[in-house]
Amino acid sequence: MSATSFHVSTNAQPKPHHTPWSYMLCVSNCPFDIIHHIDSNLVYILFQTCKCFPRPSYGLPIGSSIQTQVVSYHLQTFASNNYYLSLFIMVLVEEKHVTAELLPFLRVHNDGTVERLYNPQLAPPSSLVDGVRSKDTVISPEVSARLYLPCNTTEKLPILVYFHGGGFCIESAFSILSHQYINTIASQANALVISVDYRLAPEHPLPAAYEDSWTALQWVATHSTEGLNEKDEPWLIQHGDFNRLYIGGDSAGANISHHIAMRVGTEELHGGVKILGAFLSHPYFWGSEPLGSEPVTSRETSLLYRTWMLVYPGAPEGIDNPHINPFAKTAPCLAGIGCRRLIVCVASQDELRDRAVHYYDAMREGGWEGELSVFEVEGEGHGFHIFNPNTKNAKEMFKRLAGFLQVS
Repeated sequence: MSATSFHVSTNAQPKPHHTPWSYMLCVSNCPFDIIHHIDSNLVYILFQTCKCFPRPSYGLPIGSSIQTQVVSYHLQTFASNNYYLSLFIMVLVEEKHVTAELLPFLRVHNDGTVERLYNPQLAPPSSLVDGVRSKDTVISPEVSARLYLPCNTTEKLPILVYFHGGGFCIESAFSILSHQYINTIASQANALVISVDYRLAPEHPLPAAYEDSWTALQWVATHSTEGLNEKDEPWLIQHGDFNRLYIGGDSAGANISHHIAMRVGTEELHGGVKILGAFLSHPYFWGSEPLGSEPVTSRETSLLYRTWMLVYPGAPEGIDNPHINPFAKTAPCLAGIGCRRLIVCVASQDELRDRAVHYYDAMREGGWEGELSVFEVEGEGHGFHIFNPNTKNAKEMFKRLAGFLQVS
């Protein structure tokens, strides 16, 4: 067979976007070796000969070299008779397309891959910043943490186990934002801080972050008992006051803090350690029914709703799962929370503000006998103190949190 040219026709119309088959190539007068140049996930070749040949049709997926050789063999057979072939080659390719997205943060594709559009800048641990040293440690194969220790201290320090925010799907304990924030808290509160880096959704859907956070807290608690082995963290043993153990977090981290405190109310920590207090800053709680000034319409298209459905796709009761809605019918009684002190921090312009205030009211009226307070900053939005730490309001927020952690 002499060399011949081939023509790629664009007259075939794409199928609708909802189907995985995205486009069609029509190739006519094609030599047999064109098959070697087709690179796709799934290819069906339909060839029809002209002149005196019968009109057979072949449907064959191309997924291996053996299948390629079979098709080449058939084409060679036709070509050996010196007839020009009229080939109609239909190429159906399973296109990689977006199945879910949280802009401007990430996209999820139909093959399960996650395209992260936002990747936080990471900060190394520091030898000394504002009188605080920091270092990283591995808690388990899934969980790591950054520890912060104020220097020049001879007394035991309160311990804070901190959980960062980011909708369970972005951010890190090692990001610049987290590092600056927690270094400031450790310095002003004169506290030993363990900032937990838990696994993120959607690669690791909830409840992974909850379990990782519990693992981290239990790891901290193991240092309360006597005896030192090579796996123990000397900063915790030498400087940690386990009678002043706190947990806390911002946004999704505040959500985690609530559920960790609830779990401590029913499960013991290693060594019988108790949580003295918890702070919930701008907690990420939501639900199907609006509270206060929350929007009544388009709730299922909101970022708050879509985030939850992405990070916990199998959540029983969906957006009214007790993990996101602590007021749901199936949620445990808030009076069972396992700590003696609690502060809820809110910002007046935060969309999550009214639900956090409702949480405070429910705790106050629900029979819990601990020390409860709420701290509101006017004119600020969600996470303002992390994104703009040098403002007057942010500094006031740090002062309030530091004061909360200093109480024995």
